[in-house]
Amino acid sequence: MNLISMNMVTLLYLVASVCFIQALKGLSSPSSARAGNAFGMTGMAIAVLTTIALIFKLQAEFAERSGGGMGFTLVLLGVVVGGAIGAYAAKKVEMTKMPELVAAMHSLIGLAAVCIAIAAVSEPWAFNIAERGGALPFGNRLELFLGTFVGAVTFSGSVIAFGKLSGKYKFRLFQGAPVRFGGQHILNLVLAIAIIALGLMFCFSDAVEPAWTPFVIMAVLSFVLGVLIIIPIGGADMPVVVSMLNSYSGWAAAGIGFSLNNSMLIIAGSLVGSSGAILSYIMCKAMNRSFFNVILGGFGGEASSDAGGAAQEQRPVKSGSAEDAAFILQNAESVIIVPGYGLAVARAQHSVKELVDKLTEHGVTVRYAIHPVAGRMPGHMNVLLAEAEVPYDQVAEMEDINGEFGQTDVVLVLGANDVVNPAAKDPKSPIAGMPILEAYKAKSIIVNKRSMASGYAGLDNDLFYQPNTMMVFGDAKKVIESMVKAVE
Repeated sequence: MNLISMNMVTLLYLVASVCFIQALKGLSSPSSARAGNAFGMTGMAIAVLTTIALIFKLQAEFAERSGGGMGFTLVLLGVVVGGAIGAYAAKKVEMTKMPELVAAMHSLIGLAAVCIAIAAVSEPWAFNIAERGGALPFGNRLELFLGTFVGAVTFSGSVIAFGKLSGKYKFRLFQGAPVRFGGQHILNLVLAIAIIALGLMFCFSDAVEPAWTPFVIMAVLSFVLGVLIIIPIGGADMPVVVSMLNSYSGWAAAGIGFSLNNSMLIIAGSLVGSSGAILSYIMCKAMNRSFFNVILGGFGGEASSDAGGAAQEQRPVKSGSAEDAAFILQNAESVIIVPGYGLAVARAQHSVKELVDKLTEHGVTVRYAIHPVAGRMPGHMNVLLAEAEVPYDQVAEMEDINGEFGQTDVVLVLGANDVVNPAAKDPKSPIAGMPILEAYKAKSIIVNKRSMASGYAGLDNDLFYQPNTMMVFGDAKKVIESMVKAVE
């Protein structure tokens, strides 16, 4: 008995696709993000249930023709086990760990694309690509080659990104600092040429049996290339890397969708791939960088802490206590808060919300300024503030609020560094031209950091030495909690 017709499958996939499009539209704004997530979950539920019904239908037809099964029980087991793991991970993950979770999800998508490609090359008849005993058509071979290449690069690159974002592994490849060696770009070029050559050998093979040797070597080299293109990228560029890998995972899914003639995979993968590419462009523009400069590892150099420390010892720094900062804040008329990764590490977003509520009761106007690359993934600071239920109208993007710093009484910088560094205005600086939050224009600046250490760009921050800047050293959460008590 057929549970679903092919026309119904097409219709349900179309409905799911519309839901995905509405999800992207909703996620373009914090105020509509919840609705966007609801559309996305609905679309994915429709797509998964429809695919399960389709597999059941195909299994019944296959059993009727050959008397064998297609492992439908394994499919259900995979859905149950994978869904349980995903639900557990989503429930347990901390907001500060979201970037590496996203990277881990990207790696799984890439690995899935490679596994599906291997299965399709091994038994194309099971995917209705070719007749049993027949050769793979050239078009399908080309699609499987591209899907395997992009999927393998996505998997290994995302694993490296996960390690860099986590920051808790001692293996050098997983360190936040770039890993570079002589002839690195030449090696990448040679690997890319070899992958293309092997892929063409696989595509133009006329044998009925698949050309496994070039296919396997191509897949292995693709895994290696994924590692090599991510390790030279430093921490300052990690938000762009996350966005870039998101795009790769989408194109990998779309490529496999073409091979399997699955319209849902094609549409969903294309949406993810194109939106990730657009977001990567936006992130690069926010850093005044070219996309190719980022993926070639031309930025994010290792911080020269020794040199930075020597320079800091020779320059006077004005420091104060949390109570001093609280006094300045509650006597101001306008305050702008600049959240950074230090806030995320300390999990201080709820304490900041409490401080803002106290200041608002004292008649202080408070807003948040968000830099596009603050944190470790696109929208990282927005997610943290949303978790603390910060009103959306208090949160402003860089281009909307930069003109207000000059008229602001106090700017409170929490764990941010490179995104507020005035050195970007110096044509000779390594970050020259990078758009920054112009906190240095405010009447008073309060900066909370654990130490005077440089940011991921490895540069000393001139903001810390301005005469109107006061440094408050310590863990962001503890410092903010002390400020809350002082305001009371």
